[in-house]
Amino acid sequence: MVGSENLPGARFSEAQIWDWLTEVPDPELPFVSVVDLGIVRSVRTTDDETQVVVTPTYSGCPATAVITLAIEQKLAEKGLQNCWVTQKISPPWTTDWISDDGRAKLKANGIAPPSGQASCAGMMAKAPVRCPRCNSANTSRMSFFGSTPCKASYRCDDCLEPFDYFKPF
Repeated sequence: MVGSENLPGARFSEAQIWDWLTEVPDPELPFVSVVDLGIVRSVRTTDDETQVVVTPTYSGCPATAVITLAIEQKLAEKGLQNCWVTQKISPPWTTDWISDDGRAKLKANGIAPPSGQASCAGMMAKAPVRCPRCNSANTSRMSFFGSTPCKASYRCDDCLEPFDYFKPF
């Protein structure tokens, strides 16, 4: 039986659309959704159209086009018609927008989530970063630059495992 989500012209609530967007993975961190990362800023619906507003993690993010396409495809798959995604770069995205679920998923996948509030000073702070594997605060930054611009490379001095740290910004 076909559900109402697949009927042309069906009306969907903003809450339902937000729920569907939790199924859209970030292309660089596929275990975290675009909602978990706080990239999706708003969903607005009218009788005949839907607008999803996203804020990329930074203005030059190469994944922005892929994210836009993935959102459009997911909503079309659910039967939503007349949908478009727009970008809003002000205010700029911050790691403060990562949800608690997103932080837990980062940690579960070996990436230390950002600690504390985001700030320019916080990016350079020497505050202890906890190992996502053993939870030790006895860690060392190996490089401010990690596998992507938003991460730094760390090593746990207790379990000796290397890991990425999602820099607060």
